[in-house]
Amino acid sequence: MQLHSLVLLYVSQEECSICHAILPKLQTLLTNYPHIQLVQVDAQQVPEVAGQFLIFSVPTLVMFYEQKELFREGRFVQFESLESRIDQIYNAIAL
Repeated sequence: MQLHSLVLLYVSQEECSICHAILPKLQTLLTNYPHIQLVQVDAQQVPEVAGQFLIFSVPTLVMFYEQKELFREGRFVQFESLESRIDQIYNAIAL
């Protein structure tokens, strides 16, 4: 996260069917935002990440700008509102 100013952290788990369904949609959405770095972490394989960012359920998305949390969304991701939030942030930040 230190190498990129805009990072979208995606915390999931292997046995989470919702997580598997969301990931391709998220990857497609982010093709419109080339300066956002997607970082995917499996909460079971790297529990330190879930602990550090206080993530209690999956899937969870956390957007960071210069290592500061801007927003998070968990469990039921509404892609229209997610895209709107990302678009506002992306356009507000001069990259």
